[in-house]
Amino acid sequence: MALVLTVNTDSWNRQVDALATSVTGLVPVVKGNGYGFGRDWLATRASDLSPTIAVGTIFEVSSVPAQCTPVVLTPSLDIPAGLHDDAILTVGSMAHIEAVASTNKSRQVVIKIRSSMNRYGAAAHDVAALLQQCRTTNLQVRGVSIHPPLTGTSADHVREIENLLSTIDPLLPAWVSHVDPQDFADLQSRLPERQWFLRLGTSLWHGDKTALALSSDVIETVAVVAGQEVGYHGAEISQNGTLVMVGCGSAHGVAPLADGLSPFHFSRQRIQLVELPHMHTSMCFIPGGQPTPVVGDQIDVQRPIITTSVDHIHWI
Repeated sequence: MALVLTVNTDSWNRQVDALATSVTGLVPVVKGNGYGFGRDWLATRASDLSPTIAVGTIFEVSSVPAQCTPVVLTPSLDIPAGLHDDAILTVGSMAHIEAVASTNKSRQVVIKIRSSMNRYGAAAHDVAALLQQCRTTNLQVRGVSIHPPLTGTSADHVREIENLLSTIDPLLPAWVSHVDPQDFADLQSRLPERQWFLRLGTSLWHGDKTALALSSDVIETVAVVAGQEVGYHGAEISQNGTLVMVGCGSAHGVAPLADGLSPFHFSRQRIQLVELPHMHTSMCFIPGGQPTPVVGDQIDVQRPIITTSVDHIHWI
């Protein structure tokens, strides 16, 4: 029983290194489950690309190698005493600043400017007040941060970034996301007085999707007949066929797709789920006469890797 992420080593490394080399001011993002690779391992790989690594929360800073500077993307209202002194924290309100200042350390921060995503951060016209409050409380401001939404194009994001920065001191560095490397290079060229940093996560680690594949093994098959009840909830089988037990489930983050369809495929055909995946096993059904796997065969799994916990990574 295992959920396996198979990675074409040469293709994956080639894409990662090529993209990293093309960006001046790259900040690799290593957060959550480490984009499927594991946060600690991926942070070590990221340390080959940049001296600065972005993580999601203060609780992920421990994954960053000692020689690198962590940038924490999510504001925190409770800063632990043992947090790395060199960590750059994100603040987007007076409450965030007060939380960082309460540690009585001259910590480094970036001021988050609220984008059209409207998640958190200060309105552009409030940045000056936050900047003054940071200085009053002895915090070192390392720049401003903008995180556009996923909707729209890279060009749309550039326009929003430029609009939000139009009233911001050009000597303050800007840390941005969701901009293509070429558009980012154009920004740097047009506005050379400002120092620019580009955070890259998905496009860096998952840029070549052909290099990545999720699969799980078949751990049991059972012949069933129409009308037979099976599974945790007594689902009735509509026709003769075979139950296929796939070795992954909810404990791995495996679930039906957003449209309710099964995430499993065999022989280029989607396999029907009998019931919701449960912990470490998913029960599927294949009607008689269709290609049917045997114990030990591999089933393709269609799930976002960033929300999936794999048992093993197979580098080929």
